[in-house]
Amino acid sequence: MNSISSNNNHNQQMRIMRTTMMKKMKKNSSSSSNEEDLYHVIHKVPHGDSPYVKAKHAQLIEKNPEAAIVLFWKAINAGDRVDSALKDMAVVMKQLDRSEEAIEAIKSFRSRCSKQAQESLDNVLIDLYKKCGRLDEQIELLKRKLRLIYQGEVFNGKPTKTARSHGKKFQVSVKQEISRLLKSNYLTAEVIYRKAQMIDPDANKACNLGLCLIKQGRFDDAGSVLGDVLQGKIPGSEDDKAKNKARELLMEVKAIQPPLELSDIVGLEDEFFNGLELLMNAYAPGRSKRLPIFEEISSFRDQLAC
Repeated sequence: MNSISSNNNHNQQMRIMRTTMMKKMKKNSSSSSNEEDLYHVIHKVPHGDSPYVKAKHAQLIEKNPEAAIVLFWKAINAGDRVDSALKDMAVVMKQLDRSEEAIEAIKSFRSRCSKQAQESLDNVLIDLYKKCGRLDEQIELLKRKLRLIYQGEVFNGKPTKTARSHGKKFQVSVKQEISRLLKSNYLTAEVIYRKAQMIDPDANKACNLGLCLIKQGRFDDAGSVLGDVLQGKIPGSEDDKAKNKARELLMEVKAIQPPLELSDIVGLEDEFFNGLELLMNAYAPGRSKRLPIFEEISSFRDQLAC
């Protein structure tokens, strides 16, 4: 009996020891897993050992953009997270002043990306066109994005969409997205008119530049440009039409008109303007007045004479 009892005690002790060891192993494994998860969260590096993961590691941890680009190419060719790989590679190329190469990469390989990725690729392209001074292509892409909103292909008939910036998600409304795109157009138009003034300055282009600045809310800059027209400092300032236009715009500056009204500066048709107005009004059914962003389209059409 003593022998049996001794064996039972021994077996019980062994079970307790095994249970204790398993708990410790599980705890250590859990702790290691948590530390690994924390590492990936802090450094924003995905899990795994694929070409895309290695590219992100080279980009964010090793701070080796050239190596990251090589690995992003491998990821694209291997079909590994192509949406993210193409976009991230273009961003890294831009940082290395290889924007022209990034543009060609997006144009050549965006067909391999999902439909959901096309909008974010367009956003990257807009920045790349701006960086390279390819303003005509930038404007055309901005206009196309506005048309997609009008056709309901961006918001899918909903008043908002989910956007992402620096890893954070947030909601964007139809009006916010339209205003953002229009502001990009005004900024682009400003660059065009400033370059044109450097090559062949005249009062009419100066007035158009002033209008661009007004629409961005940069009233002091606009006042300075328009003041030069009225003071006869720019060729063509003696023209009565140019002077009257400058006076009208200066009156607008003094009245502090709100920026970002739709105008011909985005180069879109009446039908498109009307469609955008209906779209934005659809998300504010309680309002009977026209939204401010569409209030003075007609007058601004006459002001722009390129």
